[in-house]
Amino acid sequence: MDPKRCAQDVLRCHLCKTPVTPMYCDICHIHLCKECEGEHLSSEFKDHKVVPFKMRASTAKCQKHSSKICELYCVLCDIPICATCASSEDHRGHEFVEFLKHIENKKEVIRRDLKEFELSIYPKYKEIASYISVQKDNINTNSKKLTIALEKQEEDLRKEIDNILKKLKSALDKIDSKYLAVLNRQEDEIAQTISKITQNITDLNGLLNSNDASHVFAYKSRNADFRRLPPKLKISLPSLTSQKINKEQLYQQFGALSAFCITCDNDGYTIDSPDAETFPSEKPLLEEPRIITEYGNQSELHGVSCLSDDYILTHGNEKIMRLVNLQGKLVKSFETKTGNIPGAIAVTSGYPVYTDYNERTVNILKDEKLQRVAKLQGWRPRSICVSSAGDFLVIIDSDDYQQVKVVRYSSSDFKEKQSIQSNDNGEPLYSLGDFSKYISENKNLNICVADYRAGAVVVVNQAGKLRFTYTGPFSTTKESFCPVGITTDSQSRILTADYWNNRIHIFEQDGQFLRYIDDCDIQRPWGLCMDSKDNLFVAACKTFKVKKIKYCKTRKYGAVQILAPLAQLPLRPKINSAPTIFYI
Repeated sequence: MDPKRCAQDVLRCHLCKTPVTPMYCDICHIHLCKECEGEHLSSEFKDHKVVPFKMRASTAKCQKHSSKICELYCVLCDIPICATCASSEDHRGHEFVEFLKHIENKKEVIRRDLKEFELSIYPKYKEIASYISVQKDNINTNSKKLTIALEKQEEDLRKEIDNILKKLKSALDKIDSKYLAVLNRQEDEIAQTISKITQNITDLNGLLNSNDASHVFAYKSRNADFRRLPPKLKISLPSLTSQKINKEQLYQQFGALSAFCITCDNDGYTIDSPDAETFPSEKPLLEEPRIITEYGNQSELHGVSCLSDDYILTHGNEKIMRLVNLQGKLVKSFETKTGNIPGAIAVTSGYPVYTDYNERTVNILKDEKLQRVAKLQGWRPRSICVSSAGDFLVIIDSDDYQQVKVVRYSSSDFKEKQSIQSNDNGEPLYSLGDFSKYISENKNLNICVADYRAGAVVVVNQAGKLRFTYTGPFSTTKESFCPVGITTDSQSRILTADYWNNRIHIFEQDGQFLRYIDDCDIQRPWGLCMDSKDNLFVAACKTFKVKKIKYCKTRKYGAVQILAPLAQLPLRPKINSAPTIFYI
């Protein structure tokens, strides 16, 4: 086929121009046939990496040795490496797999994820979207129905009002008629009397002018008949006795709509992975957790926070916070602004945020300067964490220790957005008094509080509704449980430090106990934090040490992570009942 006469030519070997090339050099970026593969690899000028054509672009250059190709994958470090790296001290004793095999495994997971998207997740989202459309149609239909009912109610009330007005007007007309009949009768009588008086006046004037003695002699006075005047009627005009319109009663009389109410099926639900039985966890727990490294501190430790995967920040029973690298070297120290002991430390956008309980403040360390974020009135901030949305979740005590609540504050202006204090029965969720409490938000957006005095971890959902209270495994309910520090991992597992029992509890997001970490010589564990690779950092109060512990396996196939925010389906809105008009 002539390339000049066609839109697209077949792939040809770069060396012999043979069509249909099954091989590809990822270094030189050329196509090769099987016959030319050996000749190409024999070149001494540079390294080559010839792979099947379908596997092209599947190699990577070593981050440390740019001239080397990554042939291996370090399971512990979760990075591709070259042969030189594999023999170095940095990877001594680590587990390796072939890089191409690792890539193929990841593609297998991608295929599985794609299948789940296409066959499960996407259809479910479409189903919920169509359900919303149905609900919107129902709302529209119900609204028209209620509008007709309202207009009917309006018409009925207007009829009643019209009837009342007609009756009152008719009664008024009758009253007026009676009044007028009496007045008209008296008016006629008076008119007749006035006519007689007028005639009498005329007669008397005639007598006065008459010389007829007999007429004058015969006159008899009739004034006595007219001196008694007719009664003067006093009319009491009718009045309207009406009361002030009571809007509340009128609304009740007219009718009321049922309250706005939307609930959600299943309180949010997650699609089970199609391979859930085969792969119960992307990062299963190790049979024996092991210490990767440990760092010494100069004083008693209360907390540790991961500033990044390269630095941790520690604090204890002094005013100093210490920034330490992963080699245990002190990078920098910071003193609290007031000289008080920091209550708890969190990290927002790479900057440490800490609480000052005695001063009632939340502070941030930015550009190596301590700045006050907010000062509370009547409340004291005990512990703090940063939510996935960037908000501050703060445990606060009232000054009299009679109230405890978790408050969600906006990170931009520290305005209160949510308050969590009581369960559905109005009972306090958290113990009262001046006792330690620590907080962490889980990946499923649940809010977890380790309550030392209550001997429990209290877990509520994002809306603040109680999900469960963890008090330890069933087999050890008689033992004391003293939770202090708390953190969560990428699998939504919850980890909390059991201070007096020298161990770490690991339990599922639904409260099911999984195991202890109790064989790493942890003495009086207090603060906990997690890096991005699910390495656990434990601040041991008694030994003044921070231990970095590997407790779960590295994820074998890296692509499943993209499903985490999507497999959690949106809550399906359910309108319990369409608005209804209640008539009284």
